[in-house]
Amino acid sequence: WIIWINLQHWSQIIGLKRAAAKHLIERYFCQLTEGCGNGACTNEFCASCLGFQPLDHNTAAIRALELYKMNAKLCGRHSAAFPDNSSAKETHPTLLEVHYLTEEKVYEILSICEGKKDYSPLIRVIGRIFSSADGLVQSFRKDKEQHPNTKEQHKTHQAKDEDKDEDDKERTTAMEQESEASASMEGATGSTENRLGPVEVSVDIEAVRRVYDRLLSNEKMESAFLNALVYLTPNVELDLTYLDVYDTNPDYLNIFIIVMENSSLHSPEYLEMAMPLFCKCMSKLPLPALAKLTRLWSQYSVEHIRRMMETFQQLITYTVISNEYDSDSLVNDDECVVAAAKCLKLVFYANVLGGDLDTGHNEEEEPASESSELTLQELLGEERSSKKGPRVDPLEKELGVRTLDCRRPLIPFEEFVNEPLNDVLEMDKDFTFFKVDSESKFSFQSCPFILNACTKSLGLYYDNRISMYSERRITALYSLVQGQQLNPYLRLKVRRDHIIDDALVRLEMIAMENPADLRKQLFVEFEGEQGVDEGGVSKEFFQLVLEEMFNPDIGMFTYDESTKLFWYNPSSLENEAQFTLIGIVLGLAIYNNCILDVHFPMVVYRKLMGKKGTYLDLTDSHPVLYQSLRELLDYEGDVEEDMMITFQISQTDLFGDPITYDLKENGDKIPVNADNRKEFVSLYGDYILNKSVERQFKAFRRGFQMVTNESPLKCLFRPEEVELLICGSRNLDFQALEETTEYDGGYSKDCRIIKDFWETVHSFGEEDKRLFLQFTTGTDRAPVGGLGKLKMIIAKNGPDTDRLPTSHTCFNALLLPEYDSKEKLKERLLKAITYAKGFGML
Repeated sequence: WIIWINLQHWSQIIGLKRAAAKHLIERYFCQLTEGCGNGACTNEFCASCLGFQPLDHNTAAIRALELYKMNAKLCGRHSAAFPDNSSAKETHPTLLEVHYLTEEKVYEILSICEGKKDYSPLIRVIGRIFSSADGLVQSFRKDKEQHPNTKEQHKTHQAKDEDKDEDDKERTTAMEQESEASASMEGATGSTENRLGPVEVSVDIEAVRRVYDRLLSNEKMESAFLNALVYLTPNVELDLTYLDVYDTNPDYLNIFIIVMENSSLHSPEYLEMAMPLFCKCMSKLPLPALAKLTRLWSQYSVEHIRRMMETFQQLITYTVISNEYDSDSLVNDDECVVAAAKCLKLVFYANVLGGDLDTGHNEEEEPASESSELTLQELLGEERSSKKGPRVDPLEKELGVRTLDCRRPLIPFEEFVNEPLNDVLEMDKDFTFFKVDSESKFSFQSCPFILNACTKSLGLYYDNRISMYSERRITALYSLVQGQQLNPYLRLKVRRDHIIDDALVRLEMIAMENPADLRKQLFVEFEGEQGVDEGGVSKEFFQLVLEEMFNPDIGMFTYDESTKLFWYNPSSLENEAQFTLIGIVLGLAIYNNCILDVHFPMVVYRKLMGKKGTYLDLTDSHPVLYQSLRELLDYEGDVEEDMMITFQISQTDLFGDPITYDLKENGDKIPVNADNRKEFVSLYGDYILNKSVERQFKAFRRGFQMVTNESPLKCLFRPEEVELLICGSRNLDFQALEETTEYDGGYSKDCRIIKDFWETVHSFGEEDKRLFLQFTTGTDRAPVGGLGKLKMIIAKNGPDTDRLPTSHTCFNALLLPEYDSKEKLKERLLKAITYAKGFGML
């Protein structure tokens, strides 16, 4: 009882202090803007003082807070500057009774002000209500009966709002309905409102928008809203930090709904004074409140979602470019940027929910292979991160939707990337926070939508390297404990003429005995060659394996001449181990930071990330078939009579013989008509992309996951980014490569030979440019981020000679003799890049 009484007393003191502080700040503000009315005033903090420089309302609001903190002098009240309550009551007898606002009440006061050409009464009412959490919560309610005019009715209204049991019951029912709606979403596209159901809130959003549109055209009104938000946010932050205000009153969310409808939030004044703390307040909302706000915003128009996105983006950009960050002062420690990123996450998921969703059609996850090394790690007090399961964003889990579920968002995902933030982010530190210290430190990898593919690939690189060092350390411990031979690397010794057989046997043995060895650093050796693998030999190994596997004569994949893409051959006679090897190779390429020349349709990467293919994915994998199915869906005539097709389809096998497949039982007896054509199209797409190649793809994915299962790949990258990670960029900007190239051995960018070299390279056609990249770097693709990220080195390799240029593909280094003419340079270089194959020791 004593503790309870002390708590009650503490709460009362906090309330009194807050009210007193607010009152003092208001007096300072009034003193700075209107003065005390005494012409002989000597208070330097008063507008009536001789020589006082007038302040605008924004500056005055900040100054008032400073004066309050320093307990500055306050002038005595003067009737002209500080009208008391009685004079206000005589002028506007109803204004003091306004404890909340409705659209009608705002227009009523506005009409009075317009008649007298004095807007100060409305400004004061706006300032008082919009700076009060209680006032905003009660304002702009949908039900007009909840806005009585008398004090007695107002008390009744407050009593109803304070009925906690009723509010909790309504909130629980609404959340259950939202969860049921989310769980029942199908793969077909449709409106967000139909999928989720309307999110019920008590505030009349359309009325709020009309009021803002009417009032924000007045500059003085805009200042009133700004100043009110500055006063409001400290109190809201206290409420959310120390009191469970949303649990006791879900309508507390109205504050954030109303404030976010202000179309001026992106202005510099708001970004500097009000938005940082407001974002901090919003980020402190409990998870159910954040989810409800996200669902509500997902039902907004694209224009409204875009405006909110741009507001938070501008706040991040404004803060980043206004500060300097380094390894000691990280952007991760900037509360404003962190809070804005968390708020932007709500808009991002609203954008996902409002787009075309497909929450079904998920691939079945296979259990991860357990390594025998887990026992030793557990003995050492270490656990693999995979045992804790993949990282899932709490908001994503609460909403029941993933980024992968969205086929087409309302706003392109690329617009959520903030480049200034990417430029200042210390990815090594951010990665540490993401993997080790996520509870106490914020990592921007928890908001991967804000990072570009280049930044995320750097985080993945750190993760892969740490995994390699960890496997190396565990291997060393094993050799000590069990006396095994030390083998800290994944070594592959292969013959060029039997590369598939050698690689398949070795990798299959490793996968069966200990899959964890696949996460060791790769070293490849070609039998009979002297090349030492520092990256370049591995690149050629990957290229040769893929050339062999994707050879049409092998029959593992089919090639479409029109799309230039490969697809699994459903009639392939190769065993599953061959497809598993391809998956391992793709995983190893990501793990060892190599780029591959792979040509898969996007549906392959969606399936690797966990989504089954649907008929919509046929657009790039089987465009002719997709067009036919599209025409079937759009056909306006008699489908059954004119098309004469059934639920039985026909294909040709590897030898050209026809084979049939029933999409439904007794499909040959079920005609396709206008009523069941959607089902036919859906089953057809499912067969082509999933069922017909199930054996091949499962083996392929199994190999891929052997390497990437413990990687943050799925939680950081979208399917199109995974393709970029594996295949690199097809856009070759040699101008960017020239700007970032470094020189060694006596060369510089001003040397004649270097100028001749770049003129020659720029004159090459597309094919020769790709051959040059293949010769110098081991791949003909640009890395993630473009050729500007390549860091090529051109080193002097002696005076003029007939020798050809050589390269160290491991280090992206070109060894170039100082040829005496441009013509000889071009002839020698073309011969080198055209006939280059194999490795040797120089």
